[in-house]
Amino acid sequence: MEPLMKRLLTLAAVSAALMTSACITVNDNSPDGGSWRSSTGQSLDTSRDDCHRTTDSREAFNACMAAKGWTRG
Repeated sequence: MEPLMKRLLTLAAVSAALMTSACITVNDNSPDGGSWRSSTGQSLDTSRDDCHRTTDSREAFNACMAAKGWTRG
């Protein structure tokens, strides 16, 4: 393999590892269940509690969580 190709392949592998290491996945055992993912580092408990207080439907709850950086995994 050419040196440039080796460097590009190494850079791609390192980049992929860094991008995935910043994600958080939480398996939530609450009644609404599911796995939540975030790359923001915000607390799942705080975000979930805030969204439960301010929403009245599952769709609104999911939108609130998404606005806080959490999505279902």
